[in-house]
Amino acid sequence: MLEWLVASCILVILVVLVWPRARCFGTECQPEVLLPRAGLSQRAEGDGTGGEDRKAHAALICKPSALAKYLQKHCRTFSNYSPCVGWTWRASAVLQTVHEACWPHESALQFVRDNLQLSDDGLVSLDWAVPSYHRRRRTSSHSTSPVLLIVPNSFGKITRNVLKLCETALTHGYLPAVFNRRSHNGTPLTTLKLQQFGDPSDLREAVRYIRYRQPAGRLYAVSESSGSGLLLSYLGECGSSSYVTAAACLSPVFRCQSWFENGLCRPLQWVLTLYQKISLSRYRTALGEIVHMDALFSSCSLRGVEEVLFCQSGHVGSTTAASAGPSSSISTSVGWDSYWERNEALRDVDEVAIPVLSICAEDDPVRGDPQSTIPLELFETNPHFFLLLTDHGGHCGFSTQSVRRSASVAAPNRAAEGDDTNWSHKVVLEFFRATTDFFMAEERVKQLATRRRGLGGSLGGKTFRHRSVSTCKRVPECSHNIHAIYNWQRSYTR
Repeated sequence: MLEWLVASCILVILVVLVWPRARCFGTECQPEVLLPRAGLSQRAEGDGTGGEDRKAHAALICKPSALAKYLQKHCRTFSNYSPCVGWTWRASAVLQTVHEACWPHESALQFVRDNLQLSDDGLVSLDWAVPSYHRRRRTSSHSTSPVLLIVPNSFGKITRNVLKLCETALTHGYLPAVFNRRSHNGTPLTTLKLQQFGDPSDLREAVRYIRYRQPAGRLYAVSESSGSGLLLSYLGECGSSSYVTAAACLSPVFRCQSWFENGLCRPLQWVLTLYQKISLSRYRTALGEIVHMDALFSSCSLRGVEEVLFCQSGHVGSTTAASAGPSSSISTSVGWDSYWERNEALRDVDEVAIPVLSICAEDDPVRGDPQSTIPLELFETNPHFFLLLTDHGGHCGFSTQSVRRSASVAAPNRAAEGDDTNWSHKVVLEFFRATTDFFMAEERVKQLATRRRGLGGSLGGKTFRHRSVSTCKRVPECSHNIHAIYNWQRSYTR
């Protein structure tokens, strides 16, 4: 295992030093092929950094609708993306990705964990982010602050990007909560069952708990990288009963099956596979009852690990089956294509009933070629999906040059704080604010129209009006019931 770790580190160093110089520095890295072929226009606005006539580096791709026009008008961060260019490490897609995924981040946050026991006695956890100076470690259930549910990547790695998102969300009044799957991020594995890639059953119970704990606050959801498969699966299966007001996906993986099959380069495949093996090694004895651990640790690809865990394994029903050896497990195996029919992220995409924003970069080294990995037809035909596509940014990177230029010597703390703020995080929070304002305005228009119709109908119907008043006089408790129902409806619409 140590030799594997050393070899992987060497490969990562080679990729970081050689690949960015060959592909992502200078003026040769200009991937502008996708947008002209799709016939989409880029919204160009000046960034105020100088007198140069610069084009926009982000394009909003969506179906024309009232919400889309509202977002284009009120979300100014959509067109304020100024990526780093030239000979700097922030201009490299690979270096941005490695920095946001692996580089340590000194955060002023502390997390309060809630372990949730599921219906099958399994455990998942929610890590609530609170400031380190906060005396009160738990938030009151009567709080009206919105809740931001964060779904990290499918490997359970809490990245620098997730920590910075929690910090930004706290400064904007959100209550961030990080969802940890079974056995991820120190969550105990209490059952011989791991969560499949796109199985939303555990996330559904976690959302119900959040609604029970914070009934007065709105719920928003953000996924990172491959965690988008779980979030999109949940939104598709639950539809209008997802309890989520709006959602966002940072550098999502849309075509998950093809991504596992041939969507990653070999060095990155080996690194992610090694990390997954190390995470599962602590449960080697327990999982050995249902999983071929020798085949698992001899796999050298993500597809091999996923197949061993979920396609070539089966729960042991008796001691005789356990003594039968590997043949009993193989006899109950599931086909690779059948597995993805139940776990593909976009399998129920037509049932999604809330606005979903996806932020992607064309030079993403993890997702792969944008022409084959981004379903443009989904965003052009479905009014609930919005794609913000940038030409640079890497995978969950999106480093900008404006924050560094605005840094002043007189306020070094402010400069450091601004430098840590990710452009994609600003976009997500502004998207949530804009969609909430849009829905509230639409609700006010509907209520005003309803009142006008009621007022017009009462002018010509005095008999019905006097009858209703006399009924309320004979039943004193009627007014109390009406006020109770009205208060319940008003709190529900909030």
